[in-house]
Amino acid sequence: MTEQLDQRWPEAEGVAAGDLSDDDLLRELAQLHRTRHETLLHAPTQALQPHSERTTELELEYLRRRPERDIDQARLRDRASG
Repeated sequence: MTEQLDQRWPEAEGVAAGDLSDDDLLRELAQLHRTRHETLLHAPTQALQPHSERTTELELEYLRRRPERDIDQARLRDRASG
């Protein structure tokens, strides 16, 4: 039987991203990024949704705080090649 994602998950637990210091925001993002692959491979399906929601919340806050962050040109894809 395939597990289904529950669309009724409450907001991710933890301090609101906007309330975190810059250091805490980066620390939480690093932790979530370190654990994402293991969560995908071994956690129950229901664990993926709150993990994704928290990651998105923190990433969006990071981008909000750093709209002019350095972009590595080597990481950009050539949009003309499709």
